[in-house]
Amino acid sequence: MPLVSVLIPLFNEEEFIGILLERVIRAPLPENLEREIIVVDDGSSDSSAEVVETISRSNPGMIRLIRHAQNQGKGAAVQTAIGEAQGDFCLIQDADLEYDPAEYPKLLRPLLEGRADAVFGSRFLVSGERRVLYFWHALANRILTLMANIAADLNLTDMETCYKAIRTPLLKSIPIRSKRFGIEPELTIKLAQRQARIYELPISYHGRTYLEGKKIGFKDAVEAVWTILRFWIFKDIYRHSGGHTLEALTAAPRFNAWMADTIRPFAGETVLELGAGIGNLTRLLLPKRKRYIATDIDHEHLARLSARFSYRPGFESRVCDLAEDRGFAGLQASVDTVICLNVLEHVEDDASGLANIHSALKSGGRAIVLVPHDQRIFGTLDTALGHHRRYSREELRQKMERAGFVIEKMIEFNRVSRYPWWFSGRVLKREALSPGQLRLFDRLVWLWKRIDGSLPWPPVSLIAVGRK
Repeated sequence: MPLVSVLIPLFNEEEFIGILLERVIRAPLPENLEREIIVVDDGSSDSSAEVVETISRSNPGMIRLIRHAQNQGKGAAVQTAIGEAQGDFCLIQDADLEYDPAEYPKLLRPLLEGRADAVFGSRFLVSGERRVLYFWHALANRILTLMANIAADLNLTDMETCYKAIRTPLLKSIPIRSKRFGIEPELTIKLAQRQARIYELPISYHGRTYLEGKKIGFKDAVEAVWTILRFWIFKDIYRHSGGHTLEALTAAPRFNAWMADTIRPFAGETVLELGAGIGNLTRLLLPKRKRYIATDIDHEHLARLSARFSYRPGFESRVCDLAEDRGFAGLQASVDTVICLNVLEHVEDDASGLANIHSALKSGGRAIVLVPHDQRIFGTLDTALGHHRRYSREELRQKMERAGFVIEKMIEFNRVSRYPWWFSGRVLKREALSPGQLRLFDRLVWLWKRIDGSLPWPPVSLIAVGRK
């Protein structure tokens, strides 16, 4: 049964937290959706935590209280709560009474229907009711929203809203750096950079005055401006280096086009792409195919693929692990082309992987397999990317022939970056590709394409085209 994790950052709200928790417990939810409530007390100096403990004892199994030894800020409390969340969705709920839990069904519906990855509750869209408060506070909010929209290329009306509902796997995969109220623009910009489908809905808002306990102020507005500028300039949207590398490659469209142009002549009308990632090559290879099945083992990559390409006729996405036979159930002899780019080296038992590729092809169909070349340049970049090996020409040929393929062509690809790869991975011991270096490399692809074939050293990659 689907579960929503209600995340409540708490700091010195003893007057309101009890009422708020009772409202959260009683709040209506869409049918068949369960709730868990995670309260993170961020070093309160009053009896806020004790109030939570009392209510928790009356509702066993529903409320979890986590305590910070000292106050760190709202962002830090939300980070802790995200780490503890077990639900399919996370909904951030402030501990005061400004936001009404009765509106949970409205916020969660786009997520449950699969239309959205994140839903923002806007205080400025037409809504049932809104307490009229500070002009200058509202103006600052609109200015910050405008700045965030420019940085994220969005058209939100209320970036600073404290009502955000997000798919939990997506939220857990995003690194959050802001300790205080900067979490709002940071999350907004990073969700946009991950190409998440963001929806915005009107909500009621019962704001507090500063005399009534409102905590955000001018210092937080300055922090928000800095946060917007910081994450506009420096992308930081994945927790793992593999994701950073995939994202960095989106900034190399000419290199991706070079790779796509190299393999496109061998691709047919029905294609199975293994390890499609976030679709850097899918975007270029998908047009004019009657059927295109993009697969990955990362559910967040699949969600991004669906968001980018689900409108295209003939496009499908699904989980498929090259190393496991069950991922190919229903795919036997179903396509005339399997594209496997930088995937085989991630599989420990690559013979089984090639056998699975063979099984998905119709008789006469082609496998296009790109792998890293030459074990002598294996380094920390390979390790960070999860490579088990780099191949020689003969090893790749023999393994594909044993799997039942007749090798039609073996292409040596990208000699240019051999020594930069070796230097980064063997000398500098880097674990991720530099976006700046990739952009520079990408600008000169027009030159690399012309000289690559005449360079007198081995390539970084091999492309084997095998026929079943």
